[in-house]
Amino acid sequence: MSLQELYTKYGKLVYNLSLQYVQNKEDAEEITQDVFVAIHQSLENFKGQAKISTWIYRITINKSLDFIRSKNRIRRFAALTSLFFSDGNAAHPEMSHFNHPGVLMEQKEKLQQIYGLINKLPPNQKTALILSKLESKSQQEIAEIMNLSPKAVESLVQRAKTGLEKKLKLSEGKQ
Repeated sequence: MSLQELYTKYGKLVYNLSLQYVQNKEDAEEITQDVFVAIHQSLENFKGQAKISTWIYRITINKSLDFIRSKNRIRRFAALTSLFFSDGNAAHPEMSHFNHPGVLMEQKEKLQQIYGLINKLPPNQKTALILSKLESKSQQEIAEIMNLSPKAVESLVQRAKTGLEKKLKLSEGKQ
């Protein structure tokens, strides 16, 4: 299958999955480009041991998590430099704003809060929750994508849901 055919078939999937991680259209577009560059660079090495869609999911998840880690490093650097430069010479990266298409204004604030809490989950819990609840994947499919047992996936999803419920109750109690 050519890169163009893969993009036609899986482009929306990659974009939508990365959007679940970053909640920003421009960042999701950047991740989508990175994913297809990675696919292009390693397509000849794809052995077919997993379904191609599973392989593309793995690449997308890894690129999304790498992107988030990179953004977090930039934010930490900016916070540290602001401690040392009081004259405004500190690096001030643009913070990613919640920019998810199709969200009604009145729902946006609540959804932004929930995504903020999802973003604070450990990466493996976040991935399992996104694939399960937002991408509607079965435990078996998630297990293949994450290279885990279905029982481990079930445990990750349950811990993510429990953690989210606790964090949501705490944040609602503060308001």
